[in-house]
Amino acid sequence: MRVVVQRSQQATVTIDGQMRGQIDHGLVLLVGFKDGDGQAEIDYLVHKIINLRVFSDEAGRMNLNVQQVGGAILSISQFTLYADTRHGNRPSFTDAGDPHVASQLYDTFNQQLAESGVSVATGEFGADMQVQLVNDGPVTIVYDTEQK
Repeated sequence: MRVVVQRSQQATVTIDGQMRGQIDHGLVLLVGFKDGDGQAEIDYLVHKIINLRVFSDEAGRMNLNVQQVGGAILSISQFTLYADTRHGNRPSFTDAGDPHVASQLYDTFNQQLAESGVSVATGEFGADMQVQLVNDGPVTIVYDTEQK
């Protein structure tokens, strides 16, 4: 499982011209699954993301998490995180998880994030989405459960 986390001042996701999700300040997550991912990977990354201290405290140091600053999460499914670009010029996506399984894992991941007490907005799994964000900092963190 891979997640790209971006600290954001604001973000939206639009599908077919309709705004599907929106947050003010918080975290934008680009979320990808591979075959073999499951509950253990979800549990690990929910814990890491909810407790990720990338927001500034009174001293200006990145010392607060998304809950402590009253932030929200915008979670976007992103199978292209598993693009294999080693050969040729067209990426291969054979490492991306089976869409039926990945869709269920994505729903479970978002549900667990919401159960932690953070407001969670989402895109739509498998949809053509337009994501707009103001990356704050910029701060971008990449998690890969194969490297935990």
